[in-house]
Amino acid sequence: MRVLLRWAIGAAALYVTVLLGQQLGLKMAITDVGGAFLAVLLLTLVNAFIRPVLKLVTLPLNCLTLGLFGFIVNALMFWLVGSLNLGLKVDGFWAALFGSVVLSVISGILNTAIVERGEARR
Repeated sequence: MRVLLRWAIGAAALYVTVLLGQQLGLKMAITDVGGAFLAVLLLTLVNAFIRPVLKLVTLPLNCLTLGLFGFIVNALMFWLVGSLNLGLKVDGFWAALFGSVVLSVISGILNTAIVERGEARR
């Protein structure tokens, strides 16, 4: 049940992120509600399997930049999912960077407010 709630929160956060990006003139789009859920699933899989390998390969560069290169890696993962055109479209690096940062912030806030708050009541 908690996995489905986090998945729904991720889809809602992605929807809000894309709306904010569009308001700022960035080229981002979600096809529909199912596309948002599919994009969140793909982001989860990419972050679970591809991102750790990429973080390991870029570890020296990440150390040289004091961790700031991690933002670039996150943007590349967001851009990868957006370039697959399976629910999410992201055109351009800046849109991917914006999307990865804002999605992290919004989903973090929503997960803390909804999921962890519900666990504290038990």
